[in-house]
Amino acid sequence: MTTFAAGVPCFPPSVLGTRAFMEWLRSAACVGEDPDLFFPVGTSGPALRDIAAAKRVCSRCPVISQCLSWALSSRQLAGVWGGLCEEERAALLRIAGPSQNTCTARHKTTRRSNAR
Repeated sequence: MTTFAAGVPCFPPSVLGTRAFMEWLRSAACVGEDPDLFFPVGTSGPALRDIAAAKRVCSRCPVISQCLSWALSSRQLAGVWGGLCEEERAALLRIAGPSQNTCTARHKTTRRSNAR
């Protein structure tokens, strides 16, 4: 395991195994919630209320760090993931910079080396 931005763990598939890679999702607080809440349209007005509501759900989530790690490593551009909106995740990625933003590259490298 390595650490991504802001101390968020990054678990490459080789460590977790293919089936376990997103097993954390079953325990997420958002299971059963309306997905539209986590993918608001726009960045003002009602969308801000939806973002705040989605973050409240995330705040009680037992797998928030795994969710954020997945969102950062898979570069999710839309929605609220791991308690952060699009702009907040983009800021984390900028802060991490290219030298620390290698989680996705490690995934690709691991997959290639395991395929031999």
